[in-house]
Amino acid sequence: MTYLLNRLFSIVLTLWLISVITFAVTSILPGDVAMMILGTQSNPTALAGLREQLGLNDSLVAQYGRWIGGMVVGDFGHSLVFKEPIADLMAQKMKASALIVVMSMAIALVCAVPLGVWAAVHRKKWQDTVSSSAALLGISLPDFFWGIVLILLFARTLGWFPSSGFVDPSVDFIGAARHAFLPALALGLGLMAHLTRVTRSTMTGILNQEFIRVARAKGLSEGSVVWSYGLRNAVGPIMTVAGLQIGYLFGSIIVVETLFNYTGMGWITYQALLNRDVPLIQTSVFFIAAVVMLTNFVVDLLYLLVDPRIRMQ
Repeated sequence: MTYLLNRLFSIVLTLWLISVITFAVTSILPGDVAMMILGTQSNPTALAGLREQLGLNDSLVAQYGRWIGGMVVGDFGHSLVFKEPIADLMAQKMKASALIVVMSMAIALVCAVPLGVWAAVHRKKWQDTVSSSAALLGISLPDFFWGIVLILLFARTLGWFPSSGFVDPSVDFIGAARHAFLPALALGLGLMAHLTRVTRSTMTGILNQEFIRVARAKGLSEGSVVWSYGLRNAVGPIMTVAGLQIGYLFGSIIVVETLFNYTGMGWITYQALLNRDVPLIQTSVFFIAAVVMLTNFVVDLLYLLVDPRIRMQ
């Protein structure tokens, strides 16, 4: 219980610090929000009235208090560009990006775990060299490069998947999965490379431990030793690293969604930055940070099931 309370306190404190930093940074951005809304040729009286209406004449402390107070009660304000309640936009876009994140994580884990185990079992052999080289290649090349390659290969040449656009999963899940597959694969390739290296390193250490030698001495098959004993003990570290990579996915999703014109959280955050939509920028950054923090908290809860020693702390 103490462990969980400490983690919850850490999450709340971190989110508060993120809100302060986000508000401070967006407040010192150059430009006049009121002028961007009304235009450079607008009437000075109208500009002054809009500044008063938006609360831009108040102190930064008052503006921050109003913003964070509204977020606590679920009022995120209105987007200056999209002219919609930000809460509605966040609900739509988070659902779209969640599909990409889940698919990319699934692709990465399904490919990385077997590849990392294969490399660890055949350490210092050609299988290990092939696996390590593939992982190094995936880490070295940026996500937008993989996105361009995937568009040219699977969308333009083969025509298997659409190269851009978004379909609401609640309306057409198959269509949504087809539109999300290439962005998810572009993100998953880089993540897969990282998880492959982690799996190989973790499994290499575990396969050299005493209990593995005892299992082999008992006559258990190599497959049972590797997958039932070795991998089961490697699940914790792999799961922890995978949870931490959620932040990497949401950091990279801005570039990937813009490349594929996929209207999720990354796309709307880019649009907000491009048009200096300050309320939307603040809420988007805070939402992404909150999702990353909560995801890692869920991973910590799952870790309690994997590693009983944590319950003793």
